[in-house]
Amino acid sequence: MHIAQIAPLAESVPPSHYGGTERVVSWLADELVSLGDKVTLFASGGSKTKAELVAVSPKPLRLSRPPIDPMSALTALLESVAARAGEFDVIHCHLDWIHIPLFRRLGRPFVTTLHGRLDLPHMHTFAAGFADAPFVSISNNQRGPLAELNFVDTIYHGLPERLLQPNLQPGRYLAFLGRFTPEKGPHIAIKLARKSHLPLRIAAKIPRMQTHYFKEQIEPLLDGDQVDFVGEVNESEKQDFLSNALAVLVPIDWPEPFGLVMIEAMACGTPVIAWRRGSVPEIVEHGVTGFIVENEAEAIDAIKRIPTLDRRAVRAAFERRFTARRMAQSYRRCFRGLMAAADGKPLRDGVRQVVRSAGAAPANRGTFAT
Repeated sequence: MHIAQIAPLAESVPPSHYGGTERVVSWLADELVSLGDKVTLFASGGSKTKAELVAVSPKPLRLSRPPIDPMSALTALLESVAARAGEFDVIHCHLDWIHIPLFRRLGRPFVTTLHGRLDLPHMHTFAAGFADAPFVSISNNQRGPLAELNFVDTIYHGLPERLLQPNLQPGRYLAFLGRFTPEKGPHIAIKLARKSHLPLRIAAKIPRMQTHYFKEQIEPLLDGDQVDFVGEVNESEKQDFLSNALAVLVPIDWPEPFGLVMIEAMACGTPVIAWRRGSVPEIVEHGVTGFIVENEAEAIDAIKRIPTLDRRAVRAAFERRFTARRMAQSYRRCFRGLMAAADGKPLRDGVRQVVRSAGAAPANRGTFAT
């Protein structure tokens, strides 16, 4: 297959620091190439990939000085894809919505992976116009607010099996990795660490819109000793940060569509303690790869129980469920199904067209035959 991968332009592929979607696109594109597919990646300048790179903007938009107008960059991206659309067997887009009016007129099979939350105001109204477009969800829970969309598969994220290595000796500190936003719960992580009398290390990005939250609720609690802020971490720094932790805290208060930090921790053999929100029950195996909790009291009890978990079993669960190879194979099955439906050919299970699926798909298995 010749597959077009369309990445957001905010960060490079992979990103130099924070950037979940761009990181997933990087792993997927490289793994598809390793499986023998031809891949053309449309992304920002500075990206590094095994695929053919079409650098639409000279730099990632978030880091560009002077700033690059994002709408101009997106316009150039869509024009670049449209000009070459006839070359591709399937077009896979990670831009959520903006491309759909154009792509469904290009005459090529395409699919959109939705990476964000779907419970925002008025999304029902806007999404109604895209009822015929095929989508992939990154968890079954993500589908809930817009279950009427044409979801053709649920495919969990995966990362390269050897990217992060397990540490079978439990560390002595708790870890928080993410963004400084109230919904991610870094203030709760600090509270849990103090009540558990354990040090907490925080690796996080400070979003431009959350500087007030950081300065008021987080910065006064950072003492460099029990609560230590280490800044954003890159891939090499993430290995030490996660693998040397006793556990990773995910005290979220929002419908997290997936949560890469959870599988990154598992790859390191490090258990996860996470609130029962969004995708958490699909990602964390309670009592195996960590604990799913409802409140602070349960979280503190879970911290005490971390030594009962086998870090080998945590790593084994990652290898079984969340590798880039497994993710790429799932997408290849999805792509073949889309191509067969576009050609009017019968699929092996007798399905002749993309099927609307309002309900949740089984984990890692979609509408199309495998």
